[in-house]
Amino acid sequence: MTYPARIVVLLSGNGGNLQAILDSCADGIIPATVVAVISDKPDAYGLMRAAKASIPTTVVVKAQAPDRRTYDALLAGYVGSYRPDYVVLAGWMRILTSAFLDRFPGRVINLHPALPGTFPGTHAIERAYKAWQDHEIDRSGVMVHLVPDEGVDSGPVLAAQEILFAPNETLEQFEQRVHELEHSLLVAVLRKMIVGAGM
Repeated sequence: MTYPARIVVLLSGNGGNLQAILDSCADGIIPATVVAVISDKPDAYGLMRAAKASIPTTVVVKAQAPDRRTYDALLAGYVGSYRPDYVVLAGWMRILTSAFLDRFPGRVINLHPALPGTFPGTHAIERAYKAWQDHEIDRSGVMVHLVPDEGVDSGPVLAAQEILFAPNETLEQFEQRVHELEHSLLVAVLRKMIVGAGM
């Protein structure tokens, strides 16, 4: 592999983490190019972010396949056509099967707004905030991990960072801090993986 690395981003929503990647690529922080953005939601705002940056986009909706494995094989075909060095799940809300993951071993990276082993799945930020309000925890965090199988937010951890809850913090304030940490941690991990791979 040679510079710049090729990244395909999969997303289902706003695309804030995609924007962080795009900005870091433009600034030379990540020696990479986002070569495509793919979404399962045609109205995902992340697609607009990609279009604004002149990045090819594709929408692959659930209705295009009769079952998960067929969908994932179809998705893998689209992703593979861009010859990615890494596939980044940046707010991708579907669990991927081996029909997808086996095509990109050791190259699928996910971002999760909680610490390893805590609050897997959806609504992790809200669930962590409620647990804090219920005096069950005093901190949460963000992790970036590899996706080797169908386990939910359970793959090998590449990096994790804690966030202590602040007194009288609202959910919106906590959520904003989590998103800021997501952006910085994901960028740091991508840079380390690409530079560390000697690309």
